[in-house]
Amino acid sequence: MDKNAIKKYAVWARVELISRVAQKAQQYGITEEEMVDAGADSVNGKVLSAEEMQQRRALIAQINEKGYQQVMEEVAYTWFNRFSALRFMEVNGYLPSHVRVFTDENNAFKPQILAEALHLELDKLDKDKVYALKETEQTEELYKYLLIVQCNALNSILPGMFQTIADYTELLLPDNLLREGSVIEQMISQIPEDNWQDAVQIIGWLYQYYNSEKKDDVFAALKKNVKITKENIPAATQLFTPDWIVRYMVENSLGRLWVEGHPDTKTQLLPTPEEQAAYTAGSRDPEDTKWHYYLEEAQQEPQVQAQLAEIRKQYAALTPEQIKVIDPCCGSGHILAYLFDVLMQIYENYGYTSRDAVTSILQNNLYGLDIDDRAAQLAYFAVMMKARRYDRRFFSHTTQPHVYAIEESNRIEKPDVEYFCNGKPELKDAMHTILTQLYDAKEYGSILTITPQDWDALYARFDEVADESSFHRESIRKKLLPLVRVAQTLAQKYDVVVTNPPYMGSSNMNETLLEYIHENFENTKTDLYIIFIYRTLKMLKNNGLLGIMTSYTWMFLSSFEALRKYLISQKTIVSLVQPEYHSFFQEAFVPICAYVVGNYRSDYKGTFINQNKFYGADKQEYVYLNAVNSNECEYKYCVSQKEFLMIPGNVIAYWLSPEFSHLFKNNVLLQEYALPRQGLATGDNDRFLRYWYEVDYSKIGFDFVSTEDFQATKKLYAPYNKGGEYRKWYGNRELVIKFDSKNYICLMKQGNHLPSRQLYFREGINWTALTISDFSCRYTENGFVFDTKGSSCFTNHDDIMYLLALLNSKVANTVLKVLSPTMDYNCGTVGKIPVILPDCNTKICIEQLAKACVELVKKSWDSHETSWGFHGKRTRTDGKTIEAEYVLYEQNMKEISSQLTHTEEEINDLIDSIYNVKTERENVNWNPSIYHEDMTSYVKQFISYAVGCMFGRYSPTYDGLAYAGGTWDDSKYNIYKPDADGIIPICDDEYFEDDMVGRFVEFVRVVYGDSSLEDNLRFIANALGGKGQPKEVIRDYFLNDFYADHCKIYQKCPIYWMFDSGKKNGFKCLIYLHRYQPDTIARIRTDYVHEQQARYDTAEKELEQRVAKASGSERVKLSNQWKKIHAQAQEIHEYEEKIHSLADRMIKIDLDDGVKHNYEIFKDVLAKIK
Repeated sequence: MDKNAIKKYAVWARVELISRVAQKAQQYGITEEEMVDAGADSVNGKVLSAEEMQQRRALIAQINEKGYQQVMEEVAYTWFNRFSALRFMEVNGYLPSHVRVFTDENNAFKPQILAEALHLELDKLDKDKVYALKETEQTEELYKYLLIVQCNALNSILPGMFQTIADYTELLLPDNLLREGSVIEQMISQIPEDNWQDAVQIIGWLYQYYNSEKKDDVFAALKKNVKITKENIPAATQLFTPDWIVRYMVENSLGRLWVEGHPDTKTQLLPTPEEQAAYTAGSRDPEDTKWHYYLEEAQQEPQVQAQLAEIRKQYAALTPEQIKVIDPCCGSGHILAYLFDVLMQIYENYGYTSRDAVTSILQNNLYGLDIDDRAAQLAYFAVMMKARRYDRRFFSHTTQPHVYAIEESNRIEKPDVEYFCNGKPELKDAMHTILTQLYDAKEYGSILTITPQDWDALYARFDEVADESSFHRESIRKKLLPLVRVAQTLAQKYDVVVTNPPYMGSSNMNETLLEYIHENFENTKTDLYIIFIYRTLKMLKNNGLLGIMTSYTWMFLSSFEALRKYLISQKTIVSLVQPEYHSFFQEAFVPICAYVVGNYRSDYKGTFINQNKFYGADKQEYVYLNAVNSNECEYKYCVSQKEFLMIPGNVIAYWLSPEFSHLFKNNVLLQEYALPRQGLATGDNDRFLRYWYEVDYSKIGFDFVSTEDFQATKKLYAPYNKGGEYRKWYGNRELVIKFDSKNYICLMKQGNHLPSRQLYFREGINWTALTISDFSCRYTENGFVFDTKGSSCFTNHDDIMYLLALLNSKVANTVLKVLSPTMDYNCGTVGKIPVILPDCNTKICIEQLAKACVELVKKSWDSHETSWGFHGKRTRTDGKTIEAEYVLYEQNMKEISSQLTHTEEEINDLIDSIYNVKTERENVNWNPSIYHEDMTSYVKQFISYAVGCMFGRYSPTYDGLAYAGGTWDDSKYNIYKPDADGIIPICDDEYFEDDMVGRFVEFVRVVYGDSSLEDNLRFIANALGGKGQPKEVIRDYFLNDFYADHCKIYQKCPIYWMFDSGKKNGFKCLIYLHRYQPDTIARIRTDYVHEQQARYDTAEKELEQRVAKASGSERVKLSNQWKKIHAQAQEIHEYEEKIHSLADRMIKIDLDDGVKHNYEIFKDVLAKIK
């Protein structure tokens, strides 16, 4: 099936149809802004027929009730549904006339219905009108007429899809349907004919994609706090269920109910091992009806077997016609269609003929509901086409399926109700209850609970009304009867419920829906799908089975703990499949699971399949079938649900070994042994937090042991832990917080008011609370404050290194994946990790190993200049090459990575032994806690360091920061002097004495010597990947790429600022933020910009003279040079005007305000931060 073609068509068709329908409405004097009077007998110069006037009045009434856009949308999708249904029927030969509506027998866009127009036998076809239109060659009008007659003719066999078109939908049938590019022509040309052979798939995907743009619009509106209305619930929540998941749910609910009650049918209904293996391998016979997705149950305990035997006696008593099944959120009918297939196999196995089975299924077994009219229409069509497939003469029947759209009682007329009730109290009571409970029903859908009534009495009255001559009769048939059918469908109990309910968080619900949920589902307010779990279980008869697909978040989130307790203590999880996130299609990231729940309580050993490791939608079905085939499958688990009672929060951690589960039973938890704590939230990070490198380094206070000690100094900033990227043992030390007495008082009054403040500055363990990576902890010595997103743990025992090792172990990681699969590692979750203390010698050994890990990662962390522990010192050695330095660096990092991995393995082995478990390990080429840089990254880091030396931030002979605020010390710069004025120009040629490239070359010469200078420059240029001479490549890097790399390294808080005239590179220069003075911009203007302007003026004049004297190719070359210089001259002229006003103001800046604030002041003359 070409889903790309289907998607392209459906998305386009929705927009096109709405546009065309609106154009037709405009022809009849109806637009969104205004409408010609409803009683008008002519519009836009056209005299209306009586029928057109009636249809137009009905259209205006609908617009007044629902709104213009909603009505245009409804008419557009009504025609889309009809076109789709007609196309399916003509391709499969299901049209009673056997005449194609859209194509000829060769599938060309030449409607056979036009060619056969004079010979058609369609109900209510006006042959005279056909002759007249033929004679006058009004082909387009003839085609529209035939299309409407064909739809009306199908009303007798498919009334749920082809309602009689005598209303405004006929009025708004688009024009020009036969033209190239029309909705019909595109449907024929874009979607391959063979894609139309499976009604469920083609209809389902068309519905999915037709809604996709509207779904995007709904979610975009949510960001503006526009709640989801009942009209938009279908678009917001619809997602087509993959076929293999449908088969899993149906076969393991309906199929299981039958074969467990009738075990002798297994040999006919289930495949042999050989057949299953062939099916899994891809050998598929279209006539094969075996249940290949059925999971055999695990071996059960004797007491469970005895309980199941009693339940299966109930199943055994069932005959096929007694089984009631429903999909209460049926969408386009995918699940209903496969329920039909499985019911057919049950009936035929029981001895029914196909024809009798079809009739009985529609009359007795199959029910479907949906909140969306168009979805119910498509589901109805899918079921009817399924019936036609099994019974070629089915269209000669009058049997209709129990597939309905949810109906509201809002617009029911009181006189109709009174006439129907005929003065009988029992009918009055019943109708009053139904009308009350179905008021605003489309807000709630199938979560509604309807009180059972005497349905036979109600239907008997409908039969009476049908035989009576009353003007109420049609209204009762069209409005009251559908309402009662929906009410009965919601009220009755079912043997099997199979569904894929909508997902919608409570924050997205409108007030009406929220209020109903609060009143009727008090403990279940978080998500709509959770409410559907409770509601569908209530729909079941005792011992019935629910097959359902939902988000998997109910399995572990703390907000769903009540549901888990309910399922474990009162129901039975028979099986569960957890696909990988892309199980729908490659572009969709949907965390779902499908499962079967028994409406009875037992200690049943359920079957669980975890497919998370297998990426991609195309692999999921095969992975599932492979698990069906094998009991030894490594991702298939058989677990008694009583095991989940031992896990905190009753998390459904089916993959956890019994040894792991028992860890929670008798051991001390971390929160009982140590002090895991959430840190502070400032309430205004822009005010209080800074990257350490953007402030005056001398104002940062390190190594203090308490708030009192810190505030006794004149320091402003304290180091601050805020989580950060995945890194174990050490690092992510990037932030500082304003924490002097003044700011401390402010923080006490805002944010979360400094929780756990008695633990600030203490030695501890820090981790990132919210991450998509694995859990990772880092050691923190005395001196840090910590954030709510950088939770920390402290201990009153002398075992910080043992706890660090434990938290970084595979044991802790495994436990946390159970407690928080969403990777929200708050201190409450981490606090539930069991703590087992080993013997003294083992503990000492683990602590020594943990210290070694800390030291190894510290070496890596401090090798980068964004660490305040960066050294950067270079020993002056003549002839030394940067390439040799890189090779040595890479070897050192590789060795550190290897040592760290080996040490971590030792820790994991020891922790496994202490906890008596075996954890999974994976081979890694490079430890992720260690920086891994290629040659290009290393060279860019080197260039950044060199720029730092040019400005005096570093010095080749000084260890660490030479200047980052405070007092300047010339003695730190003995072999390479920083730039005198702290302004370094970057031009496309070496115009200035302190040109950036010139200074860089001099730095390389001074540090590495003259003899290796050319080799070093060549190595740098090669690493940068440019073409040309080394200096040209380096110059190009400084002009075009250096600043973007600098902003990236310094996380968009650059400490070197680029003054930039624009894209023509008229003028650029760098300054060092910490050396900025109020006259810096004035000096840039007078000493650099003016000089460069003069240079451009001279160059322009010289080139003008040379161009005038030159000819041929030389003239072209010189002209291009002149154009470049002229453009740069214009750019720098405009730039000078901008910089002039700033220079005159002699602006002072305060580093404590931060880069973000200060950069904004000069943004008009600075390069954009990317």
